Amino acid sequence: MIKVSVMYPMQPGAKFDMAYYVNRHMPLVQKLVGPSLKRVAVDQGISGVEPGSTAPYVAIGHALFETIADFQNSFGPHAQTIMADIPNYSNVPPVIQISEVKL
Repeated sequence: MIKVSVMYPMQPGAKFDMAYYVNRHMPLVQKLVGPSLKRVAVDQGISGVEPGSTAPYVAIGHALFETIADFQNSFGPHAQTIMADIPNYSNVPPVIQISEVKL
């Protein structure tokens, strides 16, 4: 299983519309990418390790695929459309990591 994590770092002046991300952006991704996308999850940062500290990320979106080829073949043709939607909910450039899920 492959997990694509799209992380939006907390930074001064960061804007992030969680309602738009959950209700508009992620459904757009699901529709465009299709059945090769097995699962999505969205995390909203609330704190760092120390009590009362700021979370390192304002939000993290996760998308799970069976293989990296499934991700590349289904996301690639729609990457421009998906990435063009970012300014509708955030002014923070995302950090993207592709991981192999081990557990």
